[in-house]
Amino acid sequence: MVDIDELNNYCDNYLSVSKYKDYGPNGLQVEGSQTINKIVSGVSANLDLIEQAVVEKADAIFVHHGIFWDNESKVIVGAKRKKIELLIKNQINLFAYHLPLDDHSKVGNNIELGKRLGITKMRSVEDSLLWQGELSINLSDFERLIEEKLDRVPQIFGNKSGQIKKIAWCTGAAQGFIEDAINLNVDLYLTGEVSEKTPAVAKENNITFISAGHHATERYGVQALCDHLCSKFRLKHQFIEVSNSV
Repeated sequence: MVDIDELNNYCDNYLSVSKYKDYGPNGLQVEGSQTINKIVSGVSANLDLIEQAVVEKADAIFVHHGIFWDNESKVIVGAKRKKIELLIKNQINLFAYHLPLDDHSKVGNNIELGKRLGITKMRSVEDSLLWQGELSINLSDFERLIEEKLDRVPQIFGNKSGQIKKIAWCTGAAQGFIEDAINLNVDLYLTGEVSEKTPAVAKENNITFISAGHHATERYGVQALCDHLCSKFRLKHQFIEVSNSV
């Protein structure tokens, strides 16, 4: 078991939370029991995940997408009230890490996705959430690899042929970084979502753009973080997949 304050402080330091200007609070969002033995993880703090965590008798939930966001209403009504009520009633702590978990060099979403896709020479781009690396694979084989590893058929735009050697990527809703990826002179840019203007930008700049799913690209960082915490504090961990087609 570990004390909640010790765990919270460790995660804040390990993920360098203080260096990120984010869209919502990182760290402990809802306080539950003082001691933690079993943790569950998931991509987002939706009601299905919380209800399953109750069934599993978890002491804490770790997610990438928490309950509170700067651009959302601050009143606690409806589904938000129900989620918070369930957490408090069952004394379940809720931890959420957004940008710090995307960018982390050991357990982050970007590096974990890169490992699964066989990307080599992975490195973060300075002053950006983008990562870049190298591949040696043709596009059709890479498409099949993504489908196999992420259980998701990717959407492909722009240049749809040729060998992929240089790649940039950022998990989640990072389609707006395509111009930055173009400036890196890569063959392919991969993220989770696509906007209306993105296919044209990819085509006009002769770059391959892949949308592989917001949820699908961000499953792995929170699992890696919780596995690390288990090795550090001898906790029990279970990842709970809540299906999401986006």
